[in-house]
Amino acid sequence: MKFSIKTLAILMTFMFSGFFFLQAQENVRKDYLSADFHKGRRDALRAKLPDNSVAVFFASPIRNRSNDVDFIYHQDPDLYYLTGYNEPHAVLLVFKNMQTDKTGNEYNEIFFVQTRNAQAEQWTGRRLGSAGAQEKLGILNSFNNTDFKAYDVDFEKFDKILFYEFKNDVRDNARDESDLYSLIQQFKSKVGYGIEANSLGAEPKKNNLDLRGLNTIMGELRGIKTKDELDLLRKAVFISAVGQAEVMKAMHPGMTEAEVQGIHEFVFKKYGSEYEGYPSIVGAGNNGCILHYIENTEIDIQSDQMILMDLGAEYHGYTADVTRTIPIDGKFSKEEKAIYDLVYEAQEQAIQMAKPGVSMAEMGDLAKDIINKGLAKLGIIENETTRHPYYPHGLSHHIGLDVHDKGPRGPLQENMVITVEPGIYIPKGSKCDPKWWGIAVRIEDDILITKDGSELLSGYAPRKSEDIEALMKQSSPLAQFTLPALKGNK
Repeated sequence: MKFSIKTLAILMTFMFSGFFFLQAQENVRKDYLSADFHKGRRDALRAKLPDNSVAVFFASPIRNRSNDVDFIYHQDPDLYYLTGYNEPHAVLLVFKNMQTDKTGNEYNEIFFVQTRNAQAEQWTGRRLGSAGAQEKLGILNSFNNTDFKAYDVDFEKFDKILFYEFKNDVRDNARDESDLYSLIQQFKSKVGYGIEANSLGAEPKKNNLDLRGLNTIMGELRGIKTKDELDLLRKAVFISAVGQAEVMKAMHPGMTEAEVQGIHEFVFKKYGSEYEGYPSIVGAGNNGCILHYIENTEIDIQSDQMILMDLGAEYHGYTADVTRTIPIDGKFSKEEKAIYDLVYEAQEQAIQMAKPGVSMAEMGDLAKDIINKGLAKLGIIENETTRHPYYPHGLSHHIGLDVHDKGPRGPLQENMVITVEPGIYIPKGSKCDPKWWGIAVRIEDDILITKDGSELLSGYAPRKSEDIEALMKQSSPLAQFTLPALKGNK
C-alpha cells in the first residue's frame, strides 16, 4: 500500500500525538475523581430518574474572548460530575432502563464525544476520542459525535425525556456538522423540540419533554457530597485559606488591588489549583461596598482603609469561597473593629447553629437579627426593626462544582458543604455618621454539615480581629520580591 507524503505526515502526527497523550497522562496529579466515582454518580442518577425515561446532558459551549481567541474551556458541571470529561462538543444520554440495540446488545448509557484529529490537536490540545472515553472514563458505549445524527434512538417510546432548556449562546461552526450547535439541532429534531401548533389554531401535540425535573434531581445528588468530593473540597478550601493568610502577612500600604489578587492566585497555582472558582473580588475602602467588585484596579491603597478579599480556588473542578476583611496597616480602627466584630459575632452564632434539620433561612434570620441589633446599638440605624441597605445579601449557599452549587431545598443534611457569610457595607454618602462611611466587612467561611453539627473547613485563615492583627505582624517571604520600575508616561 502506497501513501502520499501528505498522508504519511498526517499519520505520523496522529501517532506522535497519541504517544504524547499517553506520556502526559503519566505525569499528572493522582487525586482526580476516578472513573468509578463518575460511574457511581450515573448509577445514582439512574436510580432517581422516573420510570421509562432518559436524561440528556450537553457539554458547555466554547466561549469566544475576542477575534480568534477563546476563553479557557470549562466543562458543564453536571456533565463533568457524571463523566469526568473535560472537552467540548459532547452529549450524554443516561437511560433509566436497559435498552437493546438492533444487534441485541444491551446498554443503559451512550456518550458521544469529539473525534480525534491530529491536526486540530496540534493547535488546541489532546483529545480522548471515543476509544479514550472508553478506556479512561470507563464509558463503554462511547462514540464519536459524528455518529449522533444517524444514531437510532426511538425517543417517542419514553414517558419522559429530561434535559435543560437551551440558551441562545452557542455559536455555529458551519464547517463542522458535529459541533455543539449541530448536536443540539440534531437532538431537537429527534425529539420534536420546538414544533409549533399548525395555522388552524390546534393545540400543540402533547410531548414527553421534561425541562424542569432534571434540575431537582441533580440538585439532590450534587448537594450531598461523597467522600471523594469532600477530599477535593477540603483541598480547595485549604488552598484558599492559605492565600488569605499569606496576604495578611504581605499586606502593606501602597499595594494595589491587583497585586493583592495576584498573591492569592499565585498561592492557588502553587498548590495545583487549575482556576479561580469565580472572578476574584478585591476591594479596598469604599470599593468593598460593591458586592461583586471584580475590576480590582485601585492603586496605592491607603493605610487608613480596609480591604475585602473574596476569592476561591477551584481544585479539580471543586470550588471554595472564602472572604476575609483586613486593615491595610495591620490595625483595626475603633470604628472598623466595631463593625468587624459585629459581623464576626453574627457569623459565629450562625455557624454554631448549623446542623442537620436546621435551614439556611433560619441561620440567616439569626445573623440578620444580630446585625440589626448591633447596628442600632452603634447608632447607624434608628432601631433593630429599621429597614436599611447595609446587609443586602443572604447568609449561605452550597459550594461544590459551582461556587453557588446545586443543592436540595429544605433543612440542612449531613455532608452538605455551605458558606456562612454575613456582611455590613456602609458606602460613602450613607444616612449615618460619616465616621462609618467606606467601611465594608464580609467574613465568609466554608463549613461541612456533620452528623450532629458542623466542621469549619476554612479555619486556617484567622477570623477574629485580634488574630488577624497578630498574623499581620509576621513577615512575608514576598517582602524581598521587587521588580524593576515600569518606565514610560504615567
